[in-house]
Amino acid sequence: MFDTNLLDILCCPVTRASLKLADDSCLQSLNRAIDAGTLKNAAGETVSEKMEEALVSADGKRAYPVREGIPVLLSDEAILLPVGA
Repeated sequence: MFDTNLLDILCCPVTRASLKLADDSCLQSLNRAIDAGTLKNAAGETVSEKMEEALVSADGKRAYPVREGIPVLLSDEAILLPVGA
């Protein structure tokens, strides 16, 4: 499980803005796209591993997976979210 105390010091590697935990509806939407085989990261690779946790940039445009409690804050690993997601 991700240690939320880290949110005070982590930032989006692209925008340098703050991050927040993805809410349940965002995670459900991402996991539906993973199940459908349509979710790709910023590098264009298909995401196949379900997400239990993710961090979302303050502007709501990027989600970063959290794997085994560790946020993967690499720009190529980001999932570009549709506006209003």
